[in-house]
Amino acid sequence: MKIHDLITETEPLAELCERLAKSDFVCVDTEFMRENTYWPELCLVQIGNEEEAAAIDPLAEGIDLTPLWDLMCDNDDVLKVFHAGGQDVEIVYNFTGKTPQPIFDTQIAMMAISQSEQIGYANLVESWLGLTIDKGARFTDWSRRPLTDRQIEYAIGDVTHLAQIFPRILKKLIKTGRGAWLDAEMEKLADPENYANDAGKAWQRIRSPGRNPAVLGRLKALAAWRESEAQHKNIPRGRIMRDETLADIASHPPKKQAELTKVRGLSNAWKDNDIGKRLMKVLEKAEPLPKDEMPDKPKRGAPLGKEGALVADLLKLLLKIRAREIDVAARLLTKADEMEALAAGVRDLKILEGWRYDVFGKDALELVEGRLAFAVKDGRLLMTHVDEVHAGMVEAQAAE
Repeated sequence: MKIHDLITETEPLAELCERLAKSDFVCVDTEFMRENTYWPELCLVQIGNEEEAAAIDPLAEGIDLTPLWDLMCDNDDVLKVFHAGGQDVEIVYNFTGKTPQPIFDTQIAMMAISQSEQIGYANLVESWLGLTIDKGARFTDWSRRPLTDRQIEYAIGDVTHLAQIFPRILKKLIKTGRGAWLDAEMEKLADPENYANDAGKAWQRIRSPGRNPAVLGRLKALAAWRESEAQHKNIPRGRIMRDETLADIASHPPKKQAELTKVRGLSNAWKDNDIGKRLMKVLEKAEPLPKDEMPDKPKRGAPLGKEGALVADLLKLLLKIRAREIDVAARLLTKADEMEALAAGVRDLKILEGWRYDVFGKDALELVEGRLAFAVKDGRLLMTHVDEVHAGMVEAQAAE
């Protein structure tokens, strides 16, 4: 594989993208800094296929990244391959207002062909290629210039190794016939809605303090205000105020600015500073949340109780057995809250739809409804239908 020198000018970038545009796939990774800013600062882009790879310096003076964004977002013929690519996709969206299309994430794919829940890149490389990655440059300051040869070599490895691993993962996916299992997961990763900074929806990321319209209205207004403050100052939203503090103020709004000193998580300065004044004005203008914006009520069946909790525990045991049997990550099949809902009598669940129903949901439903039982055979825990157990007992008695 040819490794190019660090690209710092538009012309070699355009030439690289023109060649990569003829590939079936390209592997992509980014290095960025976001610890002290609202917007992640893109510091390096690595891209390559099975034949060549390069690192691109987006901080280089005068470089135009348009050829890169065109390849990423406007070329539907080239598959864009990431590993744990959520933050990488977010960065592309911040620059372009679009997401890479089509997209493939090897971390998600590993859930369908192994029991790995969230395998890290180093473990992925070690398991597929038998190589150990030097993690010395992992926590480097990517915004400092010049970049060292060691930094660039480390960064390039994130796509050169992936270019070797991806075809093998794809081959195994095709062999197992589980590619369709990942369609919804990949669509979710590429959905622009996941990355849009809509201040009016920021409150939905915060754990809701109940379903009181007045409280939620204040939470919505405060969350939008915090986004505006953080964006204007380009600092992380948590530096303005933590989620827990925001929810506390929404639930127990102070009547005067001086009372902000009583709010846990706020300093005494809030009692008379400008940001405290702006917060109080937001509270004064906040309206109750409209009915059409109220969050959906959680799906509930009958209260679980002790017996229901035991059924939920049996479902979790069944999940472990099934995940082991078919070599798939349990998290890809379902989650604990969905199994608890199933045990409580809820039936409008993803676990009872599509491929999830075929590989796990059907048995889970039969267990809950008393048609499936656990059995031990040759020291191995298995599932068996109750009618089969009964038939076996009848045959045994007849034989006697």
